[in-house]
Amino acid sequence: MVSKPQLGSAHISRPDVALSTSSVYPEHTAECFAIAAEAGYDGVEVMVGIDAASADVPYLARLSTQYTMPVVAIHAPCLLLTQNVWGPGPWDKVRHSCAAAIDLGADVVVLHPPLRWQRAYAAEFVEGVREISEQTGVTVAVENMYPWRTPGRYFQAYLPGWDPTELDYDALTLDLSHAATSKRQALDMARTWGPRLRHVHLTDGSGSPLDEHLMPGEGEQDAWGLVEYLARSEYQGHIVLEVNTRRAENHDERLASLTQVLAQTREHLARAQPETRTSV
Repeated sequence: MVSKPQLGSAHISRPDVALSTSSVYPEHTAECFAIAAEAGYDGVEVMVGIDAASADVPYLARLSTQYTMPVVAIHAPCLLLTQNVWGPGPWDKVRHSCAAAIDLGADVVVLHPPLRWQRAYAAEFVEGVREISEQTGVTVAVENMYPWRTPGRYFQAYLPGWDPTELDYDALTLDLSHAATSKRQALDMARTWGPRLRHVHLTDGSGSPLDEHLMPGEGEQDAWGLVEYLARSEYQGHIVLEVNTRRAENHDERLASLTQVLAQTREHLARAQPETRTSV
């Protein structure tokens, strides 16, 4: 963590800024570690299932050592295209994700809520997440999703719901692109969640039905306002850049883009002054 200014006897550290392996697609997991190291990120979040290497824990450990780039989080395989990764059952995937996090030294597993047709999984999801987190010591942070939208219709694709605000989760992941797609403001959600906010996917969105994962500042979310809010608050989690860079024409252009947004993120973290605390 990068040190914040000291207020009295309280010392607060600024959040680390990490890079999601999904941010380098169509390049692969190894290229993410290389880009993160060259650009100067504090770590990597591994989204399991983007390519076969993302599910190979010993290989990930070698990459982490080779590039001196810690794995800070594991994104559990939750997408339709990852149904056969780390076991056929959803709880198998969650347990395997936590085991991978422990092996790699990560402290967070990011988890999507169940899809609507996973009714048995959904029925025990909230309590099951808490039990696995307590058993393993890994923070399992459930991510905000969004209703699937078509012209004139909303489809509730997640159970017990896409919005975790009113559900009894201990730890939450805030994704700005998902907030935009669900017509919410991420900064409002962060304030409402308070200490339950444990992990952030920094990105942006225009409010389109598509999950866009734009660069911060390119959409309708107050992305930089959120970053400054996190710097002023007692937030102790990671900020992970999870963006779509498919428009980059080559590796060098992708590296330049991801290096620039890291510099912007750190600039906004440094710009924000910690909120004044008064002792009683």
